[in-house]
Amino acid sequence: MKQIRLILLALTVLAFFSSVRAQSDAPLVVVMKAEGPIIPIMEDYIKRGILTAEQKNAEALIIELNTPGGEIITMKNIVAEIRASSVPVIIYVSPRGAWAASAGAIITMSGHASAMAPETSIGAASPVDGSGQDLGETMKAKEMEALKAIVRTLTERRGEKAVELAESMVDSAKAVTVTEALDADLIDIIAKDTNDLLIQLDGFKVETSTGVITLHTKNAEIQPLNISFIEQLLFLLTDSNIAFLLLAIGVQAILIEISNPGGWAAGFIGVICLTLAVYGMGVLTVNWFGLIFLIMAFALFILDIKAPTHGALTTAGVASFIVGALVLFNSPGTPQFQRVSVPLVVGMGIFLGLLFFGILLIAIRVQHSPIQTGSESLFGKTGTAKIFEGEAGQVQLGSELWSAEKSAESESIRKGDSVQVVEVRGLRLIVKKK
Repeated sequence: MKQIRLILLALTVLAFFSSVRAQSDAPLVVVMKAEGPIIPIMEDYIKRGILTAEQKNAEALIIELNTPGGEIITMKNIVAEIRASSVPVIIYVSPRGAWAASAGAIITMSGHASAMAPETSIGAASPVDGSGQDLGETMKAKEMEALKAIVRTLTERRGEKAVELAESMVDSAKAVTVTEALDADLIDIIAKDTNDLLIQLDGFKVETSTGVITLHTKNAEIQPLNISFIEQLLFLLTDSNIAFLLLAIGVQAILIEISNPGGWAAGFIGVICLTLAVYGMGVLTVNWFGLIFLIMAFALFILDIKAPTHGALTTAGVASFIVGALVLFNSPGTPQFQRVSVPLVVGMGIFLGLLFFGILLIAIRVQHSPIQTGSESLFGKTGTAKIFEGEAGQVQLGSELWSAEKSAESESIRKGDSVQVVEVRGLRLIVKKK
């Protein structure tokens, strides 16, 4: 019986190590999700993905792409990285409802293999300028010819229909469905999910910088490559709504520090917020002319605190703030996905207006309130005569004992009489009987 147990234990251990070995021999596929506009942070993320796949000697790198487009220069850099990769890079437009628009369409074409999920779309790759508007005639012709040359290079291996469709995406901003893209051989596979894609890729031949490779992706081990915290933070800063909030908070904090110097918290917060906002606006499509209106708005807020306009300048400041934010982020031609929320702008403008109006009311109340410190604050106060003989004595005001003299028009004052201060002469009070 003991021998049988030893044999069973040995078989279990052997099976375990065989399983581990089988798992280690399974092909490795790195999967990453590239969602959002094509900006430098996405370029760094994709570079990291390619480097990771090469270091791990992966069978393939799958980039699940969902993007409205972005910068042409960044797109060209990403295309160059993909084409130079020794590990096959498969661009997979996913999930359902995703799109590979504008620069994303060209990135999809650059993959060693390209796939799309059902109900996805691709196209609309006409170039625009940095503000999202159409280029001038000469510049547009140059950019379009350059992009058409790129897409021809990327799709020549796919045939004439693919080249024609790719060029029409640049020429006339054409966009097509997943079925139309497959019919034109612009993509290789329609896959419902990543597992389905791996099954269809098994045995598929691709040509990389190191030569032709036959993919072996059946039963592959999938290793996700998630976006890092820093990359998430940088992506967040390129959200127009976040950049707008940071700008508003930063300027307000700086103004608070200027109006009440000596502290450090408001100034520190303001500098940090403005630095982060400038980074985001450097990536976003913005009209810097809007900053003039924003600066004017905060100037009006400050002036209303010091000038007796009782809210008129604050109202003008709110209007200037709203106009400035909309000009900065929502100028005509700005891509829709980069626009700031109008309700957010209006709400923040009203909030700042109410805030500064509250400060204004406090300032007015302070100006009209009686003096609480110094000798002037003693005028009109009442007290009790503690010692009084003839024209002079001592009176108690609150918890303090003062030397006092009787005023010329006052009646005679005796100990215990209630008196009122009518004048202050240095450290002596002039009082009258109340």
